[in-house]
Amino acid sequence: MEEKKLDPYQLIGFVLIALIMTWMLMRQQEQNLNNQAKVKSESESLNKSEKKLSSQNSKQTNNESLGLENLNYSSEKVEEFYQIENNLVKIVISSKGGQITKANLKKFDNFLNEPLNLVDNNQSTDLIFKLKDGRMINTSRLNFEINKNKSKKDQLVVRAFFSQDRWIEFKYSLLPDSYLLNYSITSSNLQNIVDVSEQNRLEWNLKSFRNSKSVEYENRYTELTYGYENDKVNELSITGIDEEKVDEIKWISYKQHFFNSILIPDKKINNVFLKSENLVKSENKKEKYTKFYSSIIPLNSSGDFNFKFKWYFGPSQYSTLSNYNIGIEKSVNYGWGIFGWINKYIFIPLFNFISSFMPFGISIIIMTIIVRLAMSPVTYRSYVSQVKMKILRPEIDEINKKFSKDAVKRQQETMSLYSRAGANPMSGCLPALVQLPVFYALFSFFPVAFALRQKSFLWADDLSSYDSVLELPFNIPFYGDHISLFPILASIAIFIYTMMTMGQQQPPQQPGMPNMKFIMYLMPLMMLFFFNNYSSGLSLYYFVSNLLTILLMVVIKNFVVNESKILLQIEENKKKPRKASGFSARLQKAMEQAEKQKRLNSKR
Repeated sequence: MEEKKLDPYQLIGFVLIALIMTWMLMRQQEQNLNNQAKVKSESESLNKSEKKLSSQNSKQTNNESLGLENLNYSSEKVEEFYQIENNLVKIVISSKGGQITKANLKKFDNFLNEPLNLVDNNQSTDLIFKLKDGRMINTSRLNFEINKNKSKKDQLVVRAFFSQDRWIEFKYSLLPDSYLLNYSITSSNLQNIVDVSEQNRLEWNLKSFRNSKSVEYENRYTELTYGYENDKVNELSITGIDEEKVDEIKWISYKQHFFNSILIPDKKINNVFLKSENLVKSENKKEKYTKFYSSIIPLNSSGDFNFKFKWYFGPSQYSTLSNYNIGIEKSVNYGWGIFGWINKYIFIPLFNFISSFMPFGISIIIMTIIVRLAMSPVTYRSYVSQVKMKILRPEIDEINKKFSKDAVKRQQETMSLYSRAGANPMSGCLPALVQLPVFYALFSFFPVAFALRQKSFLWADDLSSYDSVLELPFNIPFYGDHISLFPILASIAIFIYTMMTMGQQQPPQQPGMPNMKFIMYLMPLMMLFFFNNYSSGLSLYYFVSNLLTILLMVVIKNFVVNESKILLQIEENKKKPRKASGFSARLQKAMEQAEKQKRLNSKR
C-alpha cells in the first residue's frame, strides 16, 4: 500500500484556518467585552435614573401623604411686589417670603435729601417650623400669593399654599394717620403635619441705615432697646457684639437714632434671643450701615398658627410714641433716674412750649436764659464762696509755710481758720453739684431732641447734627474732617470763665498733686475736640450758657457783692467764739487723735 504523505498545501491551509479561527475568537472576545461595558454603563445610567425617579416619587409620595402637593421653594417664579400705604407710611411686601422689603416714611428725608426708608432690602423676617417628616420650613423661601378679596389700599393679605386646603397667611394693615402696622400670622389645616414638639420661631433681622452726616455721632444713639416685665427697659451695648436672652419681652426696638422699627407682640414672650453688632469702624462718609440687629422669638402653637404683632415704623419722637399708650416711648433714652425725670417733666414741656411760637435756634437760646436765671442763686453763692477764699488766701499761705512739715497740724489750723471766719471751702463745690443734674439732663436732651432734626439756625443747616463752616481735605484723629464753629465759640466762653474763676480762687499747688490750672485750661480744648461732631444745638446751648454765666459773674462782682463788706464780716466772725459742730467737729477730733497717735509713735 502506498503510504500517504502530508500535502504542504494542506498544511498551509490548516495554518491559515487556525489563524482565521484564532482571529475570529479574539474578535468575538473583544466584542463581548465591549458589549459588557456598554451594558454596564447603561445599567448604571438606568440605576441613577431609577434612583432619581425613586427620590422624586418618594418626595412626591411624601408630599402627597402629607397633602403638600404644592410645597416648593421654586426660585423660577417671578417675584412680585405689593404695596399698602396711608398718609404717613408706605409699605412694600414681596411675594417671596411674604415679607416687608420697604418701609418708607413719607414726611422725612435723610441727610442727603433722599426719601427716608427704614427698610429697603435690609430686613428679613422668617417664620421657621418643623414638619412631622423632619423637614424644616422657612417662610422666607416660600412663594406667597395675594388675596385680592381681602386686600385694599391700607391692607394686604398674602398666602403660601401647601395644598388646596393647607396654607399660611400673613396679614398687614395700616391704621389711618398712624405709624403702626398690624401684622398677623394664621394658618389652615396644618395641625396634622406640623411637629409641635419642635419650637416654632420668628427671626427678625435688620441692618440699620445711616441717616445723619456724622455716622459715629449717630451710632452713639443707635441701639437695640427692649421693654420687659413690668415697664422695665434695657438696651444692648452700642459697641462690639452684645447678646442676651430675655424673658417677658413686651417690645423690641431697633432704634436708628431719630427713627425706630419696633416689634410689639400681643402678649409677653419668654426666652427671646437678642443680638446687636456694631458695623461702624470709623468716621467714614461711605458708611451705609450702623448696626446689625437680630431677634429670635419663640412662638408656641398646637399646629395651626395664630400670632399677632404690631410693627412701628416711624420717628423716635417721645410725643409721637407716647400717643400709642403701649410703653414704646421708653425706647427714647433721655437719661436714667433723675436726669430722665428732669427732661420728661421740665425740659421737654418747656422746649415744646417755646418752640411752638419761636424758631428752634431762638428757642434754645430762650430756654438757656431761663435755665441760667433759675440757677443764678447758685452762681451767686459760688461767687461769694470764691471771694471768701480769696480774702483768706494770705492767712492760709502763712499756715502752709509755718507747718510745711506737719500735714496734720497744717490741716487743723486751716480748718480752725475756716471755722472762725465762717467760711466753708466745700460751699464752692456745692453749686457745681447742684448744677450737675441739670447739666447732664440737657446733655441727654439735645442729642435725641427730634424736633431739632433738619432745623437750621444761622450757619447751622441742621441743629441735630454738627455745623460745618469748613470742610477739611484730610481727617484729624479724634476731631474729624471739618471745623464746627459753635464748639469753638463754646470753648472760648469756657476758657474765659475758667480764667475768671481760677483768678478768683487762686488755689495753692500742693506737693505731689497735679497742676489744677493746667487741668482747668485743658477742659476747653477737650470740649473743642469732643463736640466737633456733636449736635450743633447742644454746642449752641453750652456757648450761650457759659456766656450768660460770665455776664452773671460780672454783674454779681460789680453790682451785687461788696468785697469790703465780706472782709469786715470775716473779721467780726473771727472775734466771735465759735464752736465747731457736725462734720467739722468730727473731722477736727479725728485729726487731734491722729496727732496724739503720731506723738506716741515718735516717743517709742
